[in-house]
Amino acid sequence: MSVQDYLSAVKLGKKEYHACVNKGKYPYLPVLEDIVDEKSIEREVSLGSDQIPLRLVVGTCTAGRTNAFADNFMPILDWGTEFAAKWASLSDSQVNEGIRDDIKVYEYMNKFYVLEGNKRVSVLKYFKAVTVNAQVIRKIPKYSDDPDVKIYYEFMDFYKSTKLNDIYFSKVGSFPTLMELVGITSGELMDEDDKKDLVSCYLNFRLAYEARGGERFDFPVGDSFLRFIHIHGYDAVKHMNKADMAKNVAKTWAEFELLDDNSEVELKMTPAEAPKKNILSYLLPMGGVKKLKVGFIYEKTPQDSEWCYAHELGRQYIDDTFGDQIETLVESNVTPQEDDEQAIERMIDKGCDLIFLTSSAMNMAGLKAAIAHPSVKILNCSLNISHKYIRSYYARMFEAKFITGVIAGSMADDDNVGYIADMPVYGACANINAFALGVKFVNPRARVYLEWSSITDNDAEKNLADKNISIISDQDMITPGNSKRKFGLYKSSDSDKHLAMPVWHWGVFYEKLIQSIMSGSWSKDEEGDNVKALNYWWGMSAGVVDLIYSESLPSATKRLVRLFEKELKEARFRVFEGELVDQSGNIRVEEGKLIEPEDIITMDWLLDNVEGRLPQYDELTVNAKLKMTLQGVVKEEE
Repeated sequence: MSVQDYLSAVKLGKKEYHACVNKGKYPYLPVLEDIVDEKSIEREVSLGSDQIPLRLVVGTCTAGRTNAFADNFMPILDWGTEFAAKWASLSDSQVNEGIRDDIKVYEYMNKFYVLEGNKRVSVLKYFKAVTVNAQVIRKIPKYSDDPDVKIYYEFMDFYKSTKLNDIYFSKVGSFPTLMELVGITSGELMDEDDKKDLVSCYLNFRLAYEARGGERFDFPVGDSFLRFIHIHGYDAVKHMNKADMAKNVAKTWAEFELLDDNSEVELKMTPAEAPKKNILSYLLPMGGVKKLKVGFIYEKTPQDSEWCYAHELGRQYIDDTFGDQIETLVESNVTPQEDDEQAIERMIDKGCDLIFLTSSAMNMAGLKAAIAHPSVKILNCSLNISHKYIRSYYARMFEAKFITGVIAGSMADDDNVGYIADMPVYGACANINAFALGVKFVNPRARVYLEWSSITDNDAEKNLADKNISIISDQDMITPGNSKRKFGLYKSSDSDKHLAMPVWHWGVFYEKLIQSIMSGSWSKDEEGDNVKALNYWWGMSAGVVDLIYSESLPSATKRLVRLFEKELKEARFRVFEGELVDQSGNIRVEEGKLIEPEDIITMDWLLDNVEGRLPQYDELTVNAKLKMTLQGVVKEEE
C-alpha cells in the first residue's frame, strides 16, 4: 500500500512539475535562504510548539532536498531510491498511527519553510491533512514602508492576541479593522470562547467561499471575509449556520469579484437618453396603478443642514415634475451606523422601489439592504465607492469651481485668495485644484490659501483674515434659518459681497437619474459578465451643476465666465488639461495629455499655486473621521 501511495504521490508531483515548467515557473520548492537576505531580518523569535496550517507550509529552508519535491510538496524521485523508501515508511506510519513528531520550521511573513521534516510534510499533504505540529522560529523583517511588511507587523499584533495564522490580508489596515469589528484588544489574549466563534465562522465562510470558486481570486480569503463582515455585521456572521453562510456568500458574490485588481468603478459621465414613454411603463406591468415610490434618507434635517436642504429641494422638484406618477417618502435625522439600517428597512416595508441615501456614511447599511432585497434599487450619494449591489451618484462640482476660480483671480487686489474646504473626501482635491487652475488662468502670480473647516478647533475664517485675504471661496449651499452669510465666492467685509455661488441641481439630477434607470439602462448595465461598480458622475453638460454670479462683476469677467459656461455645458472644454505641477514641483500631468476621470476623483495632491496641505486623520472632527473611513483621501495613520 505504501508503495502505491508513493507512486500516486510521484504522479501528482510530476504533473505539477510539468505544469510549472510549461508556465515558465520555478518547478521546485521555494528555498527560504534564497528568498531572505539576513541583513533585512530584525531578529528571530522562538514561538515554541504550535499546530500550523499545512497550506501555509510552502517551502524548505535550504536547497539540500528541494529538488526531490515539486512546488506542491509532492515527491518527484522515482521508486527505488532511499528517499522513496523513507517516504513510504512515513506513509505507513500516517495510516497506522498518525505522524506525531514535531517538524521544525522557520516562519517568515506568515509562510512556513521546513528545517526538519520535509518528507513528513509531503506525506501529510498527500493525505490531505489540515495541520501539522511544528517547532516554530519566526524571522521578523525590519520595519519599513513596504506594504507587505506593514501588513505583517499588523498580523503579529493580531497573532499575539489570537495565535491564529489562518486569516491574512493583502491591504494595510485590515488586521486592526478586523480586531475592532470582532472585539479583539491589542496586547490582550482573546477569550477562548470568542476565539472559537471567530475560527468557526471563518472556516464556515472559507468552505462556502471556496466551494463557489473563491480560490481563483488573486487575493487572500481574508479580504473577502472582512468585506463580508462589513456588509452583514460580525454578530450576524458568527451566528450563521453552514446553509445560511452558503446562501449569503452566494448573494454577496459580486462584492468579492469587485475586490479583484481588474475590477474598477465604471463612471457614467452623462445621463442616458430620456425614455419616450411614461417612465412607469418600464417598471410596472401594463395597466398597473401602483405609483413609483421613491425614498430619501437624510443624515440631518433640511432645517439644520445645507446638504440635506439641497437634496430636499431636489425631492420637491421631482414631486412637481412627475406629479401623480410618483410618491416620495422622507426619513430625516438618521444616524449612520446606528439607525440607518432600520430606516432603510422601514422604507422597504412601505413599498419603496427606489431609495436615495444622501450620506456616504450610510453606504454599508445600503449595501446590506440591497443584498437582502435585490428588487429594490438603492443608490448612495458618494464618489468612488466600489460595490456592485448599490450604485453611487455625485456631481462634477470641480467644473463650477474652476469658473469661480477665474472670478476670484480676476477680483483679487493683492494676488491672494482663500479657499475653505470641508472634508478631504474623494473629489475634494479636484475642487481645490480646479479653483486654483481658474485663479492661475487669469492671474499666474496669485496664490490660493487653503483652510479646512473639518479640522478640530480650527477657525478657518480667522486664519484667512489674519493673512488679510478678502476674496474667499466657502460652503456652496445655504440653509433656511441659518444666519451665516458667508457662502459661495464672496468678498469679506462688514457686509459680505457675494460674487458667485456653485449650485447643485439635485432635482435635475434625480429627474434624469430616474429616467435613466427606468428607461432600461440599469438592467442593461447588469447584462453579461459586468461586475463593475457603477458611479453616475454628471456635470454642467447634464444640467446638474450650475453657477450663479453677481451682475456687479466687471463686464470682461462676466464675458469670460459666460464663455467657460458655454464650453463646459457643451462638453468642449476640460478643466484638467495641459501640464499640471504639484506643490513639490512634480509634473502630475504632462503637456498635451489628459488626466483620466478616475484620477480626478482620487486626487490626493495639490497644485503648485496652493498654500496649504491635506489634514492628518487625527486632526479631523469625529464626523469627518467617519466619512474618511468610507471615502477619504486621507486615512487613519498605520
